[in-house]
Amino acid sequence: MQKKIGSVVLAAAALALAFTGQAQAETNPSCSSVTQIGATAYVKHGSATIASVKQFKGCGKNWGYIYVWDSWRANHRDYIPTAAIQVRGAEFPTGDKQGARGQQEVWSYGTDTLDKCTRGWGDLVAESYIEGAQTQERC
Repeated sequence: MQKKIGSVVLAAAALALAFTGQAQAETNPSCSSVTQIGATAYVKHGSATIASVKQFKGCGKNWGYIYVWDSWRANHRDYIPTAAIQVRGAEFPTGDKQGARGQQEVWSYGTDTLDKCTRGWGDLVAESYIEGAQTQERC
């Protein structure tokens, strides 16, 4: 019996760790049918992972997305998140949309870049730090 209880406790702990801080589902407010393209990138501050950055396609457009992890947001609200799409060869990201101070998730504006090589791009800007990440390039 003790071995069975220990297994249940370990399984519950593993499940809790697997879902700590990350977004479970993304709902684009401007396009009801989006699909993630490429792998998720992670924004770090020191050794802490603080946000996820993704790229999606849908409704004939590319979309950038950033989600600030619960574990970071619990003690940090003085940041401004931005999501965008970075096009290969472009100096600046496009479709960039800035969230409100302390906002947890931001979708970029949709960009007409499905025929280009792009990356999802996201950053967090605060008074004491600027951290960001880009997804792998998708062509």
